[in-house]
Amino acid sequence: MSELWRLAARNVFRHRGRSSMTLFAIAFGVVALILAGGFIKDTVDELGESMIHSQSGHIQVSRSGYREHGTRDAGAYLIDTPEALRSELAAVPGVDEVLLRMVFTGLLNNGRTDWAIMGEGVEPAAEARLGTYINVSEGRQLEAADSYGMMLGAGVAQALDLAPGDWANLLTNTPDGAVNVLEFEVVGIFQTFSKDYDARAVRIPLAAAQELMGDDGVHLAVLTLQRTGDTDAVAARVAATMVPQGYEVLDWTELNPFYEQTVELYQQQFGFLVAVILLMVTLSVSNAINMNVHERAAEFGTMKACGGRQNEILRLIIAESAILGLLGAGFGIAAGNLLALGISAIGIPMPPPPNSDLGYISLIRLGWEITLLSGLIGLLAPIVAAVRPALRASRADIAESLREGV
Repeated sequence: MSELWRLAARNVFRHRGRSSMTLFAIAFGVVALILAGGFIKDTVDELGESMIHSQSGHIQVSRSGYREHGTRDAGAYLIDTPEALRSELAAVPGVDEVLLRMVFTGLLNNGRTDWAIMGEGVEPAAEARLGTYINVSEGRQLEAADSYGMMLGAGVAQALDLAPGDWANLLTNTPDGAVNVLEFEVVGIFQTFSKDYDARAVRIPLAAAQELMGDDGVHLAVLTLQRTGDTDAVAARVAATMVPQGYEVLDWTELNPFYEQTVELYQQQFGFLVAVILLMVTLSVSNAINMNVHERAAEFGTMKACGGRQNEILRLIIAESAILGLLGAGFGIAAGNLLALGISAIGIPMPPPPNSDLGYISLIRLGWEITLLSGLIGLLAPIVAAVRPALRASRADIAESLREGV
């Protein structure tokens, strides 16, 4: 077997021109897959992180039934002992921080017109740490000293013509049915990945929201984790403790169904791209291998005349193709990773995605899964392409093969 591989390697390096063309075709396909896969991986990962670090956090805990019925009767789903819940959740391994939120609906008035809003009472310092993907387009983030400060989504600010420094009245219904109104100063205007969210979102300090609603409870405990990859494991631990106590636990993928739809779309696109590149590489390599086998017909005929068996010729051609595939995949992986690092150092300016006003800088995110898949395709494509010509050469008549050399 070692003699077979030694002979195959000599044959590969003997035909340097044709081998170089074949290696280039294989390497090009591997590079294309690494770059395309890395681009899609970065897009998907960035979308997930933007959802986590602008709205949902990694995990949210609320009273059971709040998601279905909380908009109609928010008071019935208030968490009465939020600090005790925070302490219990913070003790779960993997949890980095626990934030408390009160959610409400109401009307925001600028003195001339009203605008329906979805409000959140938040803890300013903790939300600033979570909201790393929130773009503050005007003004600043909420701070602990802003007793009656307010941040507006860009759509709300545009609809009511409000800017930092302006004052507006926020009116809402309390859980017991009364109407309450407080005046807030706009301190900042923000944008997230979701244009729809920005068109209704208003954020005020948690203490002000509790005063507005006339209740010291909260609706949500938002968990941030040390690693996004630990979400499933931590959510399972939290659910095991919280669900028996009458809470529901949702992770960020459940809170953002748009993410799952986007991932499925990109997976289908990448699968189609893999099929196209595999077909392209196989056809390119197949043409080179067919020419190689045809021109060496007399050589194979001589091998048979000297006692070589059909399976030896078949294995030799397959071994040569495997060496080409291994070298091409290796060159492609090295070049693809170097290109990915170079492109990522510069960045790819991207326009705003659908339902967003924010552009972003995309990278080529490397991952062992993409590299492994690309390398396997580069290795297997020439082997698959060589099967048919190898069978034809091994089964050819000796006399006909020798006549090709005359």
